[in-house]
Amino acid sequence: MKIFLDTADVDMIAPACATGLIDGVTTNPTLIKKSGRDPIEVIKEISSSFPSLKSISAEVVADTAEEMVDQAQAFNGLWNVTIKVPCTVEGLKACTALAVNNYKVNVTLIFSVAQAILAEKAGAAFISPFVGRWLDNSVDGLEL
Repeated sequence: MKIFLDTADVDMIAPACATGLIDGVTTNPTLIKKSGRDPIEVIKEISSSFPSLKSISAEVVADTAEEMVDQAQAFNGLWNVTIKVPCTVEGLKACTALAVNNYKVNVTLIFSVAQAILAEKAGAAFISPFVGRWLDNSVDGLEL
């Protein structure tokens, strides 16, 4: 099992990493932008500041697979950055293209086993099921 901290706040990451229990971080570019910072610079800062993290998920936000792949290029060379794409047709196309080029990919917005299987088939290194959303709707998300 891997434990990922869901934040891009460097001040929150440091004490969590000090426990030795955190395997990685997953971020959200919308929340980073609201803080007034540039998402690419924040990911680069996290990557260089916390080399013990095995995976830092950097989400790309675009409508087409090509745009997602283009955005992922900003993280080229950062060994511990995983590109996060949505489980949509375009996201799965981007996952395939990125995985073929040796990028680690995290497919998010997983709401079913079928979606998880498609993500794995597309080459995802990680999948992110939305267990909390299931629980919000009175469905046992842990079954997923």
